[in-house]
Parts: sequence; structure tokens; C-alpha cells
Amino acid sequence: MASADGPPVLGRSDHGTARRATLSLIGQPLSVSARRGSVVESTHRVHALVVDAEGDVVRSWGDTGWLTVLRSAAKPLQTLPLVADGAADHFGFSVEEIALCCGSHNSEEEHLRTVRAMLAKAGISESQLVCGPHAPLLRKRERELADAGIPLTPIMSNCSGKHAGMLALAAFHGWPLEGYERPDHPVQCRIRREVLDWTQCDPGSIREGVDGCGVPTFAVPLAAAAGAMARLASAARDGGTPGRVVGAMVRYPFMVAGSERLCTCLMREERDRLLAKVGAEGVYVAADLGRRLGVALKVEDGARRAGPPALLAVLERTGILSRGTMRALARFSAPQLVNTRGEGVGRLVVVE
Repeated sequence: MASADGPPVLGRSDHGTARRATLSLIGQPLSVSARRGSVVESTHRVHALVVDAEGDVVRSWGDTGWLTVLRSAAKPLQTLPLVADGAADHFGFSVEEIALCCGSHNSEEEHLRTVRAMLAKAGISESQLVCGPHAPLLRKRERELADAGIPLTPIMSNCSGKHAGMLALAAFHGWPLEGYERPDHPVQCRIRREVLDWTQCDPGSIREGVDGCGVPTFAVPLAAAAGAMARLASAARDGGTPGRVVGAMVRYPFMVAGSERLCTCLMREERDRLLAKVGAEGVYVAADLGRRLGVALKVEDGARRAGPPALLAVLERTGILSRGTMRALARFSAPQLVNTRGEGVGRLVVVE
């Protein structure tokens, strides 16, 4: 296990498993190019793949064994113990609140109200959240709070829903609330087992670091992440805990991200057909819930701007998205580059 002093090193995975979903295929990566006028100004390489529930690769780009730190893309898996162990029902968490535990929210008022409701139900104070405050992910909301002179607090972290869920899990089991973020705390040990189960990684093959919000984050081969999403999609069809977590996300996509965010917009357009979740440093996972397909991608240089067009390209090229959805989300598939006056000066373009 890596500590805060020894985070996982990104690059080719040296720890494959016997599972088909983690076998490495190496091909030509996708490229997301920034084109300014007729000039390609910069290019972001993207590794991506789509797999079925048995781990067979449907289509891939780049290195499917690329060691990928999941960051917030792991939140659906990190939320499963809250439901499976009975904590969500014990505290009377709503479907919206379960969705928020899976989310990387914009700190919009509805998000903050929902986190506060969760904390109140579990008898937890905001001061017990260890996620540090940061500016909202939505720039409009950041300006709104600044103009109102409202100070940033931990509840405004995009991860505050996840942290409220972790604290509730600790309270339900009678585990200490203090230190719930530490790798050896029972909450994190329980979550680690869940991630190992769904990614089908051997304990020695999964690597850990510290996420931006202070809790452990997991590094797995990219194909293992895609396989986890395919298995989650398959299990959700039978209901139970996977069905409740997946159902919460697709029923309340605003809680998963918020205004002007791709995860929310995708799930609103596709309704109960698609699950999508972003992670920091250019990571996305998704699942075609009808066909039980899992999707994972990693922008090699971590560029946030390259993730949305890359994800839409992967979903479109594998027939997961309808033409109507692609038209509706055109602003994400080929986003415009603008100058300081708001004038369009170029675009991001996906090429194979």
C-alpha cells in the first residue's frame, strides 16, 4: 500500500492479473487536438476501451493496461458499502442522497442542502468532514459565492457527499468517526474490499495514493476499471445494492455533477440507459446499462479539457450514444476555444 509519501507512479501497469479484463492490448490511442485556426497547437493522447461483463474487449484505443488512478471515478464503488451494509436505510437516506454520495458536485445550493440533510440524519457535524474546501467546479457558482462574500467550507468540496456517506458508514457500524480518511480505518478497509471485488484485481496488484479530498484513491489497469463498470451494469439489472446505487445516479443525475457538466447532461439525455462518472486528471468511466458494457478512459497528460470530447467519441464510435444525444451535446464533443473577449478562436477535435 502506498502512503501519502509514496503515491502510485502513473504509466504502464507492471501488475497484471489473470483476468481477461486486465490483459493489456496496445494500439493507437485517441488524440484530442487543440486547433487554433489551421494549426494544431497541442495534442492530448487518450487511452480508452469498452468491455462486456465477461471482460471481453469490444473496442480499444491505446494501452488498455495503463495504470490509472481512479480518483472520483471510483465513487459509485465507494458508495456501495453504505447501501449494502444497511447504513443508508438505517439513517433514512433518500435516493437523491445516495446519488450525491457518488457525485463530484458543483456546490450548488441543492447540493449543499442535500449534504447538510445527510449529516443531520446521521448526527454528524460539518466540522467532522476532512475534505478541505475548494472553489466550486462551476465557475458561475464560484463567482456567485465570491460576490456574496460567502467563505468556502468543507461542505463545498465536490466530494462532501462521499465524505458524508463515509462518516455515516462509520457511525452505523460504531467505528470511530475520527480518522475515517486513514487507509487503515475500517471504513477505508471496507471500501478497499469492494473496489477489489468489482475490479477483480488481486490485492497485490492494486496500488493506492491519497486523493485530493484526503481519502485513499486506487490505481488499477484501465481495463479493470472498464470491467468494473460492465459488471456493475450487469448486476444493476437484478436490483439489490448495485441496482439502488446505479438507479440513484441515473434518476438524479444533477446530484452526480450539476449544471453545465457532462456527467449530468449525458444521463439526462440517455435517461436510464447510461451511467457516467468523471474523475480528476482526465479520467472517465461509463456504462451502457442495457448492453452491459463498461467504458473507461484516461487522458495521458491529465488534461481536464480533453476528457469530455474523448468520452463522447468513444461512446459514439461504439454505438452507445444515439445521434440525438450527440447533437444535443455538441458543445462537449468539439468544444470551442475562446480568447479573453469570449471570441471563438479554435476547437478541440478528436482524431484516431
